[in-house]
Amino acid sequence: MSGLLSVRDLKVAYRTDEGDVVALRGVDLDVRRGEVLGVAGESGCGKSTLASTVLRLHPATARVSGSVLVDGADVLTMRWGDLRALRWAGASIVFQGALHSLNSVRRIGTQIAEPIRLHEPEVGRAELDRRVGELLEQVGLPASRRTAYPHQLSGGQRQRVMIAMALACRPSLVIADEPTTALDVMVQAQVLSLLSGLVRELGVGMVLISHDLAVLRQVCDRIAVMYAGRVVEEGPAQEVFGAALHPYAAALSSAFPRIGDPASRYAPAGLAGDPPDLRLALEGCSFAPRCPRAVDRCTAVDPPLEEHAPDRAAACIRVGEP
Repeated sequence: MSGLLSVRDLKVAYRTDEGDVVALRGVDLDVRRGEVLGVAGESGCGKSTLASTVLRLHPATARVSGSVLVDGADVLTMRWGDLRALRWAGASIVFQGALHSLNSVRRIGTQIAEPIRLHEPEVGRAELDRRVGELLEQVGLPASRRTAYPHQLSGGQRQRVMIAMALACRPSLVIADEPTTALDVMVQAQVLSLLSGLVRELGVGMVLISHDLAVLRQVCDRIAVMYAGRVVEEGPAQEVFGAALHPYAAALSSAFPRIGDPASRYAPAGLAGDPPDLRLALEGCSFAPRCPRAVDRCTAVDPPLEEHAPDRAAACIRVGEP
Protein backbone atom coordinates (compact mmCIF):
# COMPACT_ATOMS: atom_id res chain seq x y z
CA MET A 1 0.00 0.00 0.00
CA SER A 2 1.47 3.37 -1.03
CA GLY A 3 1.32 6.58 0.98
CA LEU A 4 -1.69 8.79 0.30
CA LEU A 5 -2.16 11.21 3.21
CA SER A 6 0.67 12.47 5.38
CA VAL A 7 -0.02 14.91 8.22
CA ARG A 8 2.97 16.37 10.06
CA ASP A 9 3.05 18.62 13.14
CA LEU A 10 -0.43 19.97 12.38
CA LYS A 11 -1.48 22.75 14.75
CA VAL A 12 -4.79 24.62 14.63
CA ALA A 13 -5.97 27.42 16.93
CA TYR A 14 -9.34 29.19 16.78
CA ARG A 15 -9.63 32.84 17.77
CA THR A 16 -12.50 33.52 20.18
CA ASP A 17 -13.58 36.41 22.40
CA GLU A 18 -12.32 34.43 25.37
CA GLY A 19 -8.91 33.76 23.85
CA ASP A 20 -7.39 31.25 21.43
CA VAL A 21 -8.60 27.66 21.57
CA VAL A 22 -5.80 25.32 20.50
CA ALA A 23 -7.77 22.54 18.80
CA LEU A 24 -4.80 20.59 17.38
CA ARG A 25 -1.38 20.48 19.05
CA GLY A 26 1.02 18.83 16.63
CA VAL A 27 -0.80 15.92 14.99
CA ASP A 28 1.13 13.36 12.93
CA LEU A 29 -0.57 10.56 10.99
CA ASP A 30 -0.48 8.67 7.69
CA VAL A 31 -3.06 6.92 5.54
CA ARG A 32 -2.18 4.43 2.81
CA ARG A 33 -4.22 3.41 -0.21
CA GLY A 34 -6.70 0.64 0.46
CA GLU A 35 -6.62 1.36 4.20
CA VAL A 36 -9.15 2.67 6.71
CA LEU A 37 -7.68 4.76 9.52
CA GLY A 38 -10.06 5.30 12.43
CA VAL A 39 -9.81 8.40 14.63
CA ALA A 40 -11.27 7.99 18.13
CA GLY A 41 -11.65 10.22 21.16
CA GLU A 42 -14.09 12.18 23.29
CA SER A 43 -15.99 15.21 22.03
CA GLY A 44 -13.69 18.21 21.84
CA CYS A 45 -10.49 16.24 21.30
CA GLY A 46 -9.96 17.64 17.77
CA LYS A 47 -11.39 14.92 15.49
CA SER A 48 -13.64 17.16 13.38
CA THR A 49 -11.02 19.92 13.24
CA LEU A 50 -8.62 17.36 11.81
CA ALA A 51 -11.20 16.29 9.21
CA SER A 52 -11.92 19.83 8.04
CA THR A 53 -8.27 20.90 7.98
CA VAL A 54 -7.26 18.01 5.70
CA LEU A 55 -9.38 19.68 2.98
CA ARG A 56 -8.67 23.24 4.22
CA LEU A 57 -12.27 23.80 5.25
CA HIS A 58 -11.35 25.50 8.52
CA PRO A 59 -12.55 29.08 9.22
CA ALA A 60 -10.48 31.94 7.83
CA THR A 61 -9.81 33.12 11.39
CA ALA A 62 -8.10 29.87 12.34
CA ARG A 63 -4.31 29.83 12.71
CA VAL A 64 -2.86 26.74 11.04
CA SER A 65 0.70 25.45 10.80
CA GLY A 66 2.35 22.20 9.80
CA SER A 67 1.77 20.24 6.60
CA VAL A 68 -1.03 18.13 5.10
CA LEU A 69 0.18 16.21 2.04
CA VAL A 70 -2.36 14.50 -0.22
CA ASP A 71 -0.55 12.54 -2.92
CA GLY A 72 2.53 14.63 -2.16
CA ALA A 73 0.85 18.05 -2.56
CA ASP A 74 0.55 20.29 0.52
CA VAL A 75 -3.10 21.27 0.95
CA LEU A 76 -2.21 24.13 3.31
CA THR A 77 0.02 25.98 0.85
CA MET A 78 -1.49 25.19 -2.57
CA ARG A 79 -3.15 27.90 -4.64
CA TRP A 80 -6.93 28.28 -4.60
CA GLY A 81 -7.35 26.86 -8.10
CA ASP A 82 -5.34 23.77 -7.20
CA LEU A 83 -7.34 23.38 -4.00
CA ARG A 84 -10.63 23.48 -5.93
CA ALA A 85 -9.28 20.80 -8.24
CA LEU A 86 -8.24 18.63 -5.28
CA ARG A 87 -11.62 18.76 -3.51
CA TRP A 88 -14.01 16.08 -4.78
CA ALA A 89 -11.55 14.84 -7.43
CA GLY A 90 -8.55 14.13 -5.19
CA ALA A 91 -10.14 14.02 -1.75
CA SER A 92 -13.73 14.28 -0.54
CA ILE A 93 -15.61 14.34 2.74
CA VAL A 94 -18.79 12.73 4.09
CA PHE A 95 -20.28 14.83 6.89
CA GLN A 96 -22.54 13.59 9.67
CA GLY A 97 -26.20 14.51 9.29
CA ALA A 98 -26.88 14.06 5.56
CA LEU A 99 -30.22 15.90 5.77
CA HIS A 100 -28.33 19.08 6.67
CA SER A 101 -25.73 18.57 3.93
CA LEU A 102 -28.12 17.88 1.05
CA ASN A 103 -30.13 20.62 -0.66
CA SER A 104 -33.75 19.92 0.22
CA VAL A 105 -35.20 21.48 -2.98
CA ARG A 106 -32.96 19.68 -5.50
CA ARG A 107 -33.27 16.09 -6.67
CA ILE A 108 -30.52 13.79 -5.44
CA GLY A 109 -29.43 12.89 -8.98
CA THR A 110 -28.75 16.55 -9.70
CA GLN A 111 -26.71 16.89 -6.52
CA ILE A 112 -24.62 13.80 -7.24
CA ALA A 113 -23.99 15.06 -10.78
CA GLU A 114 -22.87 18.54 -9.67
CA PRO A 115 -19.26 17.72 -8.71
CA ILE A 116 -18.85 15.76 -11.96
CA ARG A 117 -20.07 18.77 -13.96
CA LEU A 118 -17.65 21.05 -12.12
CA HIS A 119 -14.56 18.85 -12.38
CA GLU A 120 -15.25 17.07 -15.67
CA PRO A 121 -17.09 19.59 -17.89
CA GLU A 122 -16.36 17.47 -20.98
CA VAL A 123 -18.71 14.71 -19.78
CA GLY A 124 -21.90 14.69 -21.86
CA ARG A 125 -25.46 14.37 -20.57
CA ALA A 126 -25.84 10.69 -21.42
CA GLU A 127 -22.53 9.76 -19.79
CA LEU A 128 -23.41 11.89 -16.76
CA ASP A 129 -26.74 10.11 -16.31
CA ARG A 130 -25.02 6.75 -16.64
CA ARG A 131 -22.43 7.60 -13.97
CA VAL A 132 -25.06 8.92 -11.55
CA GLY A 133 -27.02 5.68 -11.96
CA GLU A 134 -23.86 3.61 -11.40
CA LEU A 135 -22.98 5.57 -8.27
CA LEU A 136 -26.44 5.04 -6.80
CA GLU A 137 -26.29 1.32 -7.52
CA GLN A 138 -22.77 1.17 -6.08
CA VAL A 139 -24.10 2.42 -2.74
CA GLY A 140 -27.08 0.07 -2.80
CA LEU A 141 -29.82 2.32 -4.21
CA PRO A 142 -31.70 1.78 -7.48
CA ALA A 143 -30.80 4.24 -10.26
CA SER A 144 -34.47 5.24 -10.46
CA ARG A 145 -34.15 7.02 -7.10
CA ARG A 146 -32.18 9.81 -8.80
CA THR A 147 -35.43 11.77 -9.18
CA ALA A 148 -36.20 11.70 -5.44
CA TYR A 149 -35.80 14.67 -3.10
CA PRO A 150 -33.87 14.23 0.17
CA HIS A 151 -37.02 14.27 2.31
CA GLN A 152 -38.36 11.30 0.35
CA LEU A 153 -35.47 9.10 1.52
CA SER A 154 -34.78 7.45 4.86
CA GLY A 155 -31.80 8.45 6.99
CA GLY A 156 -29.74 5.51 5.78
CA GLN A 157 -30.60 6.22 2.14
CA ARG A 158 -29.60 9.87 2.51
CA GLN A 159 -26.28 8.80 3.99
CA ARG A 160 -25.76 6.51 1.01
CA VAL A 161 -26.40 9.49 -1.28
CA MET A 162 -23.70 11.44 0.57
CA ILE A 163 -21.29 8.55 0.03
CA ALA A 164 -22.21 8.47 -3.68
CA MET A 165 -21.48 12.20 -3.92
CA ALA A 166 -18.13 11.72 -2.17
CA LEU A 167 -17.19 9.06 -4.74
CA ALA A 168 -18.59 10.92 -7.77
CA CYS A 169 -15.23 12.21 -9.06
CA ARG A 170 -13.31 9.05 -8.12
CA PRO A 171 -11.16 10.57 -5.35
CA SER A 172 -8.21 8.69 -3.88
CA LEU A 173 -9.00 9.83 -0.30
CA VAL A 174 -12.33 9.95 1.56
CA ILE A 175 -12.82 11.60 4.96
CA ALA A 176 -15.90 10.29 6.81
CA ASP A 177 -16.76 12.43 9.85
CA GLU A 178 -19.20 10.54 12.10
CA PRO A 179 -21.10 9.16 9.07
CA THR A 180 -23.40 6.86 11.07
CA THR A 181 -24.18 8.94 14.17
CA ALA A 182 -27.87 9.53 13.38
CA LEU A 183 -28.61 6.01 12.12
CA ASP A 184 -30.10 3.01 13.90
CA VAL A 185 -27.94 -0.03 14.56
CA MET A 186 -29.07 -2.08 11.56
CA VAL A 187 -28.67 0.77 9.05
CA GLN A 188 -25.37 1.73 10.67
CA ALA A 189 -24.04 -1.78 10.05
CA GLN A 190 -25.12 -1.61 6.41
CA VAL A 191 -23.44 1.77 5.84
CA LEU A 192 -20.22 0.63 7.54
CA SER A 193 -20.13 -2.54 5.47
CA LEU A 194 -20.67 -0.42 2.37
CA LEU A 195 -17.84 1.98 3.25
CA SER A 196 -15.30 -0.73 4.05
CA GLY A 197 -16.26 -2.66 0.92
CA LEU A 198 -15.81 0.38 -1.31
CA VAL A 199 -12.38 1.08 0.17
CA ARG A 200 -11.21 -2.42 -0.77
CA GLU A 201 -12.97 -2.45 -4.13
CA LEU A 202 -11.83 0.99 -5.30
CA GLY A 203 -8.44 1.07 -3.59
CA VAL A 204 -9.03 4.44 -1.94
CA GLY A 205 -7.80 5.54 1.48
CA MET A 206 -10.28 6.51 4.17
CA VAL A 207 -10.19 8.39 7.46
CA LEU A 208 -13.19 7.32 9.56
CA ILE A 209 -13.90 9.58 12.53
CA SER A 210 -16.19 8.30 15.27
CA HIS A 211 -16.71 8.30 19.01
CA ASP A 212 -18.12 4.76 18.74
CA LEU A 213 -15.28 2.33 19.37
CA ALA A 214 -17.34 -0.66 18.22
CA VAL A 215 -17.71 1.02 14.84
CA LEU A 216 -13.98 1.65 14.53
CA ARG A 217 -12.99 -1.82 15.67
CA GLN A 218 -15.31 -3.39 13.12
CA VAL A 219 -14.24 -1.40 10.08
CA CYS A 220 -10.75 0.07 10.55
CA ASP A 221 -7.30 -1.33 9.84
CA ARG A 222 -5.54 1.11 12.17
CA ILE A 223 -6.66 3.46 14.94
CA ALA A 224 -5.38 6.86 16.04
CA VAL A 225 -6.66 7.81 19.51
CA MET A 226 -6.81 11.57 20.11
CA TYR A 227 -6.86 13.47 23.39
CA ALA A 228 -6.70 17.25 23.91
CA GLY A 229 -5.73 17.92 20.30
CA ARG A 230 -3.01 15.27 20.01
CA VAL A 231 -2.66 11.66 18.90
CA VAL A 232 -1.81 9.72 22.07
CA GLU A 233 -1.83 6.20 20.61
CA GLU A 234 -1.77 4.67 17.14
CA GLY A 235 -1.62 1.11 15.88
CA PRO A 236 -3.62 -1.81 14.42
CA ALA A 237 -7.26 -1.59 15.49
CA GLN A 238 -7.46 -4.95 17.23
CA GLU A 239 -4.24 -4.33 19.16
CA VAL A 240 -5.14 -0.80 20.28
CA PHE A 241 -8.49 -1.90 21.70
CA GLY A 242 -7.30 -5.30 22.85
CA ALA A 243 -4.07 -4.26 24.58
CA ALA A 244 -3.87 -0.46 24.73
CA LEU A 245 -0.52 1.12 25.57
CA HIS A 246 -1.83 4.54 26.62
CA PRO A 247 -4.06 4.80 29.73
CA TYR A 248 -6.55 6.98 27.86
CA ALA A 249 -6.97 4.44 25.05
CA ALA A 250 -7.40 1.73 27.68
CA ALA A 251 -10.05 3.83 29.45
CA LEU A 252 -11.98 4.38 26.22
CA SER A 253 -11.96 0.66 25.48
CA SER A 254 -13.05 -0.36 28.98
CA ALA A 255 -15.88 2.20 29.00
CA PHE A 256 -17.86 0.00 26.60
CA PRO A 257 -19.54 -3.16 27.98
CA ARG A 258 -18.37 -6.41 26.42
CA ILE A 259 -20.83 -9.04 25.24
CA GLY A 260 -20.57 -12.16 27.40
CA ASP A 261 -18.84 -10.39 30.29
CA PRO A 262 -21.42 -9.84 33.08
CA ALA A 263 -19.10 -7.64 35.14
CA SER A 264 -18.51 -5.36 32.16
CA ARG A 265 -22.18 -5.37 31.22
CA TYR A 266 -23.54 -4.25 34.57
CA ALA A 267 -20.68 -2.00 35.62
CA PRO A 268 -18.69 -0.72 32.64
CA ALA A 269 -15.62 1.23 33.65
CA GLY A 270 -15.82 4.98 33.30
CA LEU A 271 -13.37 7.84 33.20
CA ALA A 272 -13.63 10.51 35.87
CA GLY A 273 -13.17 14.19 35.10
CA ASP A 274 -13.28 16.14 31.87
CA PRO A 275 -10.82 16.92 29.06
CA PRO A 276 -8.68 20.02 29.70
CA ASP A 277 -9.70 23.56 28.73
CA LEU A 278 -7.79 24.15 25.49
CA ARG A 279 -7.85 27.91 26.03
CA LEU A 280 -5.30 27.42 28.80
CA ALA A 281 -1.62 26.57 28.47
CA LEU A 282 -1.10 22.87 29.22
CA GLU A 283 1.90 21.70 31.22
CA GLY A 284 3.14 18.15 31.31
CA CYS A 285 0.94 15.31 30.09
CA SER A 286 -2.55 16.65 29.30
CA PHE A 287 -4.11 13.38 30.51
CA ALA A 288 -2.26 13.31 33.85
CA PRO A 289 -5.09 14.91 35.92
CA ARG A 290 -7.42 12.04 34.92
CA CYS A 291 -4.89 9.24 34.64
CA PRO A 292 -5.01 6.40 37.21
CA ARG A 293 -1.33 5.64 36.52
CA ALA A 294 0.02 9.20 36.78
CA VAL A 295 3.15 9.86 38.82
CA ASP A 296 4.89 13.11 39.74
CA ARG A 297 6.99 13.30 36.58
CA CYS A 298 3.87 13.09 34.40
CA THR A 299 2.98 16.67 35.35
CA ALA A 300 6.40 17.92 34.21
CA VAL A 301 6.88 16.05 30.92
CA ASP A 302 4.70 16.27 27.81
CA PRO A 303 5.61 12.93 26.19
CA PRO A 304 5.93 12.77 22.40
CA LEU A 305 4.27 10.08 20.32
CA GLU A 306 6.94 7.39 20.14
CA GLU A 307 7.10 3.86 18.73
CA HIS A 308 7.12 1.24 21.48
CA ALA A 309 6.56 -1.85 19.31
CA PRO A 310 6.35 -2.58 15.57
CA ASP A 311 3.56 -0.35 14.18
CA ARG A 312 2.55 0.69 17.72
CA ALA A 313 3.09 4.22 19.06
CA ALA A 314 1.99 5.93 22.26
CA ALA A 315 2.59 9.25 24.03
CA CYS A 316 3.17 8.05 27.58
CA ILE A 317 6.32 7.88 29.70
CA ARG A 318 5.02 4.83 31.60
CA VAL A 319 4.59 2.43 28.69
CA GLY A 320 6.11 -0.89 29.71
CA GLU A 321 6.26 -0.01 33.41
CA PRO A 322 4.36 -2.16 35.93
